[in-house]
Amino acid sequence: MTEPRDPFLPFALPDIGEAEIAEVVDTLRSGWVTTGPKAARFEADFRAFLGGQVGGQGGDQGGDQGGGQGGDDGLHAIAVNSATAGLHLALEGLGIGPGDEVITTTHTFTATAEVVRYLGADVRLVDIDAATLNIDPAAVEAAITPRTKAILPVHYGGLAADMPAILDIAQRHGLKVVEDAAHALPATCGGRLVGTLRSDATVFSFYANKTITTGEGGMLVTRDAALAQRAKVMRLHGMSRDAFDRFTAKVPSWYYEIVAPGFKYNLSDIAAALGLQQLKKAHAFQQMRAQIAALYDAAFAGLPLVTPPAAPSGELHAWHLYALRLGDGDGAGAGIARERFIERLFDAGIGCSVHYIPLHLHPYWRERYALRPEQFARSQAAYERLVSLPIYTRMGEADVQRVIDAVRGILA
Repeated sequence: MTEPRDPFLPFALPDIGEAEIAEVVDTLRSGWVTTGPKAARFEADFRAFLGGQVGGQGGDQGGDQGGGQGGDDGLHAIAVNSATAGLHLALEGLGIGPGDEVITTTHTFTATAEVVRYLGADVRLVDIDAATLNIDPAAVEAAITPRTKAILPVHYGGLAADMPAILDIAQRHGLKVVEDAAHALPATCGGRLVGTLRSDATVFSFYANKTITTGEGGMLVTRDAALAQRAKVMRLHGMSRDAFDRFTAKVPSWYYEIVAPGFKYNLSDIAAALGLQQLKKAHAFQQMRAQIAALYDAAFAGLPLVTPPAAPSGELHAWHLYALRLGDGDGAGAGIARERFIERLFDAGIGCSVHYIPLHLHPYWRERYALRPEQFARSQAAYERLVSLPIYTRMGEADVQRVIDAVRGILA
């Protein structure tokens, strides 16, 4: 194994600037470091980023801002300490529990499915669309049983899933929809930002390698006022009032009540301080990632591999991942095994990853539901060829060219 001549290029790095540092320092000096005014500001800014008002559940797929049928059509944003926490809160607030089933994709990280098991419900895994690697709506509809209560689609890599089809299925079968949008800020679907569609809830991730970061963190967004209120109570031990309200009131307000056995899912002000500044850069970050993806696409044209699909015309791809597949459309022609390809990239000093090892291959999910690879032929075929390349905003032109040269050299 030869030593790389250049420093190791990691798979992902957060893009933290002086504005984020100053905001965090301001938080530390304020004396309020847990959930408080900065978390509240981050929630408000996130609502504003998404548009603040969204169409009602009864309208068409887009809907006019502020339109809808009954209820509170305002968009609520609840900051939490991870997207996993947000997904758990969303499903709990929608009443998912023992005896219920939730349909999701096998081609995801385990957090998407494990939250269903937290609640004692069962997971129904389905296959993906071979082109987009997103959940296949036809497979979703085929998996519905009398126990099915919700659909949990994932926007893989930052490309929006076929939400019009999924929402139509949900409406016809009376099912809830919770979007796992961990990869999807600021992706669009039907000309609208993910997070403003007709689903019951959408959950974003701000983990260190996501399109914006708070280190650890997430955001649950919903137009359902009751769900939002439930999530706010349950994210902090089931308390009827949170600490910020009690400790900043101008009159004695020490009294609170525990109304449910809640969780410890609140986002700290230190983390929210990062989010306040990162959110301002979300669209610029997306443009930078899209430029890297375009350079990869052009450089890899003609090579024996399948590049990630672009977003439909007029839509935004968040480009959280650049996941290529070795070989041509039938999986042949690369001349190198995926594992050896990854080894060669690391030999060249370039980090990469695989997204994902499908859930049906992991012991827990495989054994609990007696799953076999042939049940998920498209996910299995993709997994065996997938490699995710670095795509993040701190990459310079020379970094991108290093990746291009290494891939082309390996496949030459």
